[in-house]
Amino acid sequence: MSSQLQNIIDKSERAVFFGGAGVSTESGIPDFRSVDGLYNQKFTRPPEQILSHTFFMHHTEEFFDFYREKMLCLWAKPNNCHKKLAELEGAGRLSAVVTQNIDGLHQLAGSKNVFELHGSVHRNYCMKCGRLFDAEFMLKSEGVPLCECGGIVKPDVVLYEEMLDDETVNRAVMSIRQADTLIIGGTSLCVYPAASMVRYFGGDNLVLINRDATQMDNEATLVIRENIAEVFAGLNRN
Repeated sequence: MSSQLQNIIDKSERAVFFGGAGVSTESGIPDFRSVDGLYNQKFTRPPEQILSHTFFMHHTEEFFDFYREKMLCLWAKPNNCHKKLAELEGAGRLSAVVTQNIDGLHQLAGSKNVFELHGSVHRNYCMKCGRLFDAEFMLKSEGVPLCECGGIVKPDVVLYEEMLDDETVNRAVMSIRQADTLIIGGTSLCVYPAASMVRYFGGDNLVLINRDATQMDNEATLVIRENIAEVFAGLNRN
């Protein structure tokens, strides 16, 4: 399957990668919906409730206890998928990465043009004065992280009930519209509104790399049901 993907990439000039949690699970970061995912672990409350805007506002300390333990995976390293995508961008084959992940591993691998639909754990801001803080500050903080001005420091991640950033969405949609190849990897295409963005693609080749079936399999040029990191590891160096 890597050879078929290689042939498509070799003919592409404006490929775009649209990725989900399955990309990061290969780096050891748990997803939400798999057997070992957060939704199937035992917590005092459902993760989707804890990671909501309402819960953040009304149970802030409990939110941060969960956030530090389950969402701040600063030990994770880029895998072969992240690394190969950065290499393809450097070679002029890949024009953008659109990701639903918040871990920053694409940038750590060397990708430059990354649209983070759900934000990033590496950006945090004071809700009172706007001062910026890094992820290490959040990890080392205790209780509710506070700025020197007394404001709460909030992660720049999109919680349930919150809207996606308009500028990020618009730039991601534009890159998908202009792509000649769209590679969708590590996502079930069940998370909206992010998943609906792939419908803007009108290029030549649609590639789907995911462990399970998706709603767009029948529309794809190529469907790969293999480990995504291994698939990208099998591509030639550019």
